[in-house]
Amino acid sequence: MVEVIEASVLRTADYIDKEALDPRVMEAMGTVPRHEFVPEAVKSSAYEDRPLPIGQGQTISQPYIVALMTDLMHPGPEQKVLEIGTGSGYQAAVLAELIDKVYTIEIIEELGEQAADRFRRLGYDNITSRVGDGYYGWEEHAPFDAILVTAASSHIPPPLIKQLKPGGRMVIPVGGHFMVQQLVLIEKTEQGKIITHQILPVRFVPLTGDH
Repeated sequence: MVEVIEASVLRTADYIDKEALDPRVMEAMGTVPRHEFVPEAVKSSAYEDRPLPIGQGQTISQPYIVALMTDLMHPGPEQKVLEIGTGSGYQAAVLAELIDKVYTIEIIEELGEQAADRFRRLGYDNITSRVGDGYYGWEEHAPFDAILVTAASSHIPPPLIKQLKPGGRMVIPVGGHFMVQQLVLIEKTEQGKIITHQILPVRFVPLTGDH
């Protein structure tokens, strides 16, 4: 799987402006047991570089996209990161290999509870999860060094921008469910200015909630 990710990075080098991802990110991708985060029916496909269904109309992201989004965040060991859209918990587990504290929110109760059980079983004690509407972030634990959104939004949620630290980075797919989505990197300068970069076209399930 790691070798396939490396090949995908080379293939998309013109989009992402690099030919290799952070070695620490690639080590985390090789460490987290992806088969533990997918249903029994698709375990045989766990290490293929493609999204897989996890129930409730949701998917676990393609490993290449997980690696790329993690790399774009510039993860550091002392960071506190917010993830929106826990899903099966795979992305949070990759982050947990790299940073000090992960907070993750899932809007679908069944998936959120399953992920919390999975984190406990696998020993990811630096992940704190809850069920809720991630559009509004997690103000109690803000500000965050980085924010990662694993569902597509038609716009960048203002509460998440507010909860991002100056100097922080956010990665989010932006676009409608039936439109071309773009993976967007948002940088918040030390002065609070917002700079956005479109990285590459992607396809994610939509961000849901009362917003």
